[in-house]
Amino acid sequence: MACASCLSLLLVLAMSSAASAQLSSTFYDTSCPKALATIKSAVDAAVAQEARMGASLLRLHFHDCFVQGCDASVLLAGNEQNAGPNLSLRGFNVIDSIKTQLEAICKQTVSCADILAVAARDSVVALGGPSWTVLLGRRDSTTAASSTTVMNSLLPPSSSLAQLISGYGNLGLNPTDMVALSGAHTIGQAHCPSYRAHIYSDTNINQAFATSLKASCPAGSGGAAVLAPLDTTTPTRFDNAYFSNLLAQKGLLHSDQELFNGGSTDNIVRSFASSASAFGSAFATAMVKMGNISPKTGSQGQVRTTCSKVN
Repeated sequence: MACASCLSLLLVLAMSSAASAQLSSTFYDTSCPKALATIKSAVDAAVAQEARMGASLLRLHFHDCFVQGCDASVLLAGNEQNAGPNLSLRGFNVIDSIKTQLEAICKQTVSCADILAVAARDSVVALGGPSWTVLLGRRDSTTAASSTTVMNSLLPPSSSLAQLISGYGNLGLNPTDMVALSGAHTIGQAHCPSYRAHIYSDTNINQAFATSLKASCPAGSGGAAVLAPLDTTTPTRFDNAYFSNLLAQKGLLHSDQELFNGGSTDNIVRSFASSASAFGSAFATAMVKMGNISPKTGSQGQVRTTCSKVN
């Protein structure tokens, strides 16, 4: 019955809200006071060595939260990692190194899920982006999602605007959150198969931009190892250039350009393109909301001693 469905939805939302409410910015102040400084130091070093690592660590947090919540299930060897959209994930070694350092000073205290959340924030800051207060206290999942669940949870680069709004909306993220979080593409790179259809088949793309990309990304097949920056203007700096690129029809992915293609999010893109501070503020807000997607807290899950396997 409709009422039963409504009641079930309300219970799920109430449980999610209750779990989120248990997260706290001071969670490790007593149990592991050096936790945040340890994570920041490691992230800063990794990003200094390779700027692209900042985007990789941020992406890990996204792919974790969008599949069964922010519970570090994406770090478990096999399963989720073997799903198509996750095969290109990077940065596991950095997370493992941070975990080893934290285990040495605070045994089985700081969860892998919290490491991902803090590392994502520190990566953005290291590349010149905004900061935000990360709420802490997540625990780690003891199970990973199936490949099917991953495929159904992560939006592909071929997504339409309607699919993007719906997909993010299902996770409690509104269109402004969605556009802001898409702005994470101001850093990082994508592989040729992810943008091939856009540069060869779509018409809402700057033709000179498309031609330049076709030189290294062949039509039909091949080019799996070819990378292109998601933001061609300032690819290793977290700024609002991504949105200016969309105004010029220079979005690398089909899903990028969908944000500015005559639809309901055009004005949000214009706003972020004209104001770096507006984008930074919206991105920080959206990251906190994303980090609150179905966290495990209290006695749920566990705090893994090794991020790639359950205790």
